[in-house]
Amino acid sequence: MKAIRKFTVRAVLPESLAALDELAGNLRWSWHEPTRQLFEHIAPELWRRIGGDPVALLGAVDPARLQELAHDHDYVSGVNLVRDDLRNYLEQPRWYQELEGAKPASIAYFSPEFGIAAALPQYSGGLGILAGDHLKSASDLGVPLVGVGLFYKAGYFSQAISSDGWQLESYPLLDPDGLPLSVLRRADGSPVQVSLALPDDRTLHARVWEARVGRIRLLMLDTDIPENTDDLRQVTDRLYGGGGEHRLLQELLLGIGGARAVRLWSTLNDRPEPEVFHTNEGHAGFLGLERISSLIGEGLSFSEALQVARAGTVFTTHTPVAAGIDRFDSSLVRRYFETDLLPGVAVEDLLGLGAESYPGGSPDVFNMAIMGLRLGQHANGVSKLHGEVSRRMFSGLWPGFDASEVPITSITNGVHAPTWTDPALKALAANRLGTTDTSTADWASPVVSDQDLWDVRGDMRRQFVDDARRRIGAAWLVQNPGGLIPAWINQVFDPDVLTIGFARRVPTYKRLTLMLHDPERLRALLLHPEHPVQIVIAGKSHPADEEGKRLIQKIVQFAADPELRTRIAFLPDYNIGMAQLMYPGTDVWLNNPLRPLEACGTSGMKAALNGALNLSILDGWWPEYFDGQNGWAIPSADAATNSAERDRIEAEALYELIEHQVAPPFYERNADGVPERWVANIRQTLAGLSPELNAGRMVREYVEKLYRPAGASEARLSANDYRAARELAAWKSRITAAWPGVSVAHVESGGVATVPQVGDELHLRAHVQLNGLEPEDVTVQVVYGRSLGGDDLTDVSTQALEPIDDVQGQDALADATGDPASGTPTLFTGTVELDRAGGFGYTVRVVPRNELLISPAEMGLVAVAS
Repeated sequence: MKAIRKFTVRAVLPESLAALDELAGNLRWSWHEPTRQLFEHIAPELWRRIGGDPVALLGAVDPARLQELAHDHDYVSGVNLVRDDLRNYLEQPRWYQELEGAKPASIAYFSPEFGIAAALPQYSGGLGILAGDHLKSASDLGVPLVGVGLFYKAGYFSQAISSDGWQLESYPLLDPDGLPLSVLRRADGSPVQVSLALPDDRTLHARVWEARVGRIRLLMLDTDIPENTDDLRQVTDRLYGGGGEHRLLQELLLGIGGARAVRLWSTLNDRPEPEVFHTNEGHAGFLGLERISSLIGEGLSFSEALQVARAGTVFTTHTPVAAGIDRFDSSLVRRYFETDLLPGVAVEDLLGLGAESYPGGSPDVFNMAIMGLRLGQHANGVSKLHGEVSRRMFSGLWPGFDASEVPITSITNGVHAPTWTDPALKALAANRLGTTDTSTADWASPVVSDQDLWDVRGDMRRQFVDDARRRIGAAWLVQNPGGLIPAWINQVFDPDVLTIGFARRVPTYKRLTLMLHDPERLRALLLHPEHPVQIVIAGKSHPADEEGKRLIQKIVQFAADPELRTRIAFLPDYNIGMAQLMYPGTDVWLNNPLRPLEACGTSGMKAALNGALNLSILDGWWPEYFDGQNGWAIPSADAATNSAERDRIEAEALYELIEHQVAPPFYERNADGVPERWVANIRQTLAGLSPELNAGRMVREYVEKLYRPAGASEARLSANDYRAARELAAWKSRITAAWPGVSVAHVESGGVATVPQVGDELHLRAHVQLNGLEPEDVTVQVVYGRSLGGDDLTDVSTQALEPIDDVQGQDALADATGDPASGTPTLFTGTVELDRAGGFGYTVRVVPRNELLISPAEMGLVAVAS
């Protein structure tokens, strides 16, 4: 029999242990080892069986055990000490509070998924894990963030594997009352609801769940309430489920409903409303439209409100391929906004924000990433390489500018070290280096011996092998109910064999099966008589991705060979709990996507924080940090004529690396059994990568590069009843109207010898037709650089030319053009020093200029000399 509803009945805590409830209610336990140890001590086996969830533990533990602990003075004292530590953590000033100068008092962070702990399964993969790590690191740094997402009653999905290797999905329903959540309520105790007007006079209602993530509050909207019709109760049924209209409803709720929920939360908690809104991918982009609607309600026009909303919005793109972007039929979007959903916002204005109005775009599509970029003055990719890819990918929005000038910067992702670093490594740092902060510990210090590092790595490998065997045994029982676990499962993986890990989502570009390109070659590596390897694989394919499921099936079927099944295995139902043992337990982390389709790829970062070495294509974050000692780079066959040839070349390179460079040093041991070369690489990885890969570095960069500038821009435009916003909107309108008539009429040069030499000065005079604009409305630039064949410039620099009042020269130009009626051009002059030898080229261009723009390319307007 199946239950139609489940709920958790919690034990009544003895008064002396009341602090346990406070500790369980704040998700800091998910990364705070002393708190986790307190709960584990209550019932160690139960703690392991329920996946390390304090709320579930308190709902399942025998009350007699709690009574026993209530009389244990040492335990009660320990609970109260950890509770006091939590309160200090929540209240004491941290890094952000010590920052001097203006800074946002509140920042809203929107994401469709958040991966914080296995006990709160509201994530599908890297995007959600990153969002969770962002909140945790913001908490550690004291950044005043409030998270906004949706609560999915079935999460993503649970994965099982059939006997023939096919992925099977199930959707166990979650009981929010059994999770570390509480309903957001008004002062009178009534639950807060947000409502959205829908077509056909329908209304979507959502309650708001609140999670405490250290100092951060995470608001999660849930439509499974009686006020909704049965179909609308299913809007938040599962993450990334349903078709186009279902997804649109989720994204309307996340963006518009989420913005309304933040406003209510701020009022109820006497907190300042957010000054900066950060949208983690395009899914939450509609939040900008809700802000525009609110500003229109304060008396602004659409274009004036747009300036304010843009100034305070940060947009992070995570996808390097157009296929990964949410796109909706314009007619569907029109239908949903021809309602009272957003008062004051005209549908045509709204549709223009998401229109693919560039060469190659579709006129019938509303593009969420394009809207995100148009609504966000501050935008970034998630690694340096991904920033370059994004600037090329979205360059159509800034026609006439080189891709390098597209106003999308980059902040490389990081991972939350306290969450992803194994307790054994933390203990080593504490015992030898006096700190549990492994990201700042001095791993180069001789106080930590090679033997210390090798021993702790071996302990983590053995821990993982034990967990993998348990999981494989449990999966076998699912396929063979009532059977006995075969003896060979207890031989899966060897704690003394070099272990390679590969775990992530399974879209085709990540190439799960590249390792199978030559099955016999892989077999030989797994069974090598002198330096064998073993490979653990995990990951979920989207339920609608049949090709991804076939890739999993190929791996499972290969691993079923009786000769290989103890050397390679696929672990089903990849999640945070599995990952926290897999990353520390692997010696090498494998990543072989099609370059440059990996935006960042944070799984290898988590492995590196535990001393694992990366074996990766130079994609995502790896090109920034690979130094030849912290792992290996798989050569990319970018010049291959087709995908099959590329796979062949890169697979052969992978096999060669494993056989000749990766495996041998692992087995080269000194008299004490320590592989000195290998341990030197572990030390290099921990010392060099730990500070850089920590999400604390990432969040600090967001604060300095994006949040503070966005907050300053928003404050300036909002001051004095939005005076600057009104002026900026009027100025943009004037510039846009005049721009078709702006041109570089004529360019004169001189000052260089017949044979130019380094040190010569090039004098330029540019006559520019401004079409009624003032010289201060524009910047006239000479753009110069190397010219190495053809007309394209490289290694480009720009220098502004200054306007000159030269009536005689302007009259002469008007006579020469024979078109005095077109208006007198304005003369701009300047000098460029020739500071390099070789081919040189230049051009002159005109771009809008306003101190409130963050880039000359921001408006996408440019006039270039022809």
